[in-house]
Amino acid sequence: MADYQQNTPVEDPSASTQMFRAFVDEPQPQPATAVSGGSRTGLIAIGVIIALVVVVGVVYLAVK
Repeated sequence: MADYQQNTPVEDPSASTQMFRAFVDEPQPQPATAVSGGSRTGLIAIGVIIALVVVVGVVYLAVK
């Protein structure tokens, strides 16, 4: 006869609770809003300048 027992490890039901509590209790890092906001504003400004240069170049070539 065949033996159909599965050899799965028995899990501790309290282990998932302990891992969840450790996840909830760990301190969350505070986002640095001033640094990311400043760099984002700088990137937007550079993007706008590049777009203006491209538009001026296209207009100049179209008029010429």
